[in-house]
Amino acid sequence: MPYHDEMNATSDVIIAGGGVAGMSTAFFLAHAGLQTTILERNTPGMESSWAGGGILAPLLPWHYSQAVLEMCHRGAQMYPAWAETLHASGGIDPEYWPCGMHVLPTDRMTPENPTSNATAYPLFNGIPDANNHSLWMPNVAQVRNPRLVKSLRKTMDALNIRVLEHCGDTTLHVSKNHVSHIQSQHGKHVGAHYLVASGAWSQHMLADMPPAKTISPVRGQMLLFQAEPGLLPHILYQDGVYLIPRRDGHIVVGSTVESVGFDKSTTESARQHLYARAVQLLPELGNLAIIQQWSGLRPGAPDNIPTVARHPDIDNLFVNAGHFRYGVTMAPSSAKLLTDLLLHRTPDIDPLPYAWW
Repeated sequence: MPYHDEMNATSDVIIAGGGVAGMSTAFFLAHAGLQTTILERNTPGMESSWAGGGILAPLLPWHYSQAVLEMCHRGAQMYPAWAETLHASGGIDPEYWPCGMHVLPTDRMTPENPTSNATAYPLFNGIPDANNHSLWMPNVAQVRNPRLVKSLRKTMDALNIRVLEHCGDTTLHVSKNHVSHIQSQHGKHVGAHYLVASGAWSQHMLADMPPAKTISPVRGQMLLFQAEPGLLPHILYQDGVYLIPRRDGHIVVGSTVESVGFDKSTTESARQHLYARAVQLLPELGNLAIIQQWSGLRPGAPDNIPTVARHPDIDNLFVNAGHFRYGVTMAPSSAKLLTDLLLHRTPDIDPLPYAWW
């Protein structure tokens, strides 16, 4: 959508990245009274935000650090009200659904200590079954990523947030520890503050601005089946593979974890692997055809901990990126933290684990 003479208009915040992290942060900034412009390299929300499964919990919680659990837990707590607000604002239901998750037996889980690192986070606690070593996590919820993205995009319009699409690669221009503007193929964009929220592409913008945690792409491939509604009433997980039911009968199967750079192609080997595991977990899927296979590039980061912070040396530069598999789960909590930091408000979560260094 061209803006012609508006290209050089000044905003309070210019956000590079129109995925779930960028649009969520714009949402919270707008509610704080700030004028925001989003620059999206392609189409908003159509990279990893669209491609993910939408499970609002870490897999598996007891394998993660407190920093990951805290950000995920805060996000999951915020989702019921946030999803309702997005639905009302944008007119599209993100399909928030607390359907629960059943974790099947695995050599990485023992009934004696199934939630050792998650006991402080009740949304992620489970009920062990001593008979078969499985775990029922009744409070785990999901959203439907494509609908969440559409709902956010409509909400941006409702909040009068300027969204520029198909900007291509963007470049930060820094002088004397201060960002002067961002350059895109549409022109020069000037703001008081700048936020990098470009997912797996964030490192390209930050490479000349150390210190920063390395953010790198990690491909995940997924499959989709169409079943009768109710065939699978909850999320099913075992040994790195999950089945996510949607209310209309679709079942999402995921996912691979592949370090292949920015290659978004899908492979036959992943298709066969995910199909075999899906049928093993839910034999009824063997009678159904795969209706779609796709991939997305997650923004991987050390220890799966995102960077949500102000740059230590560049006074008007911020970042909200590196969420790896949990960008959707962390979306409202990381956006709220970033907004608090930008406005010098006391955050309700310790910001130190998500600092730039």
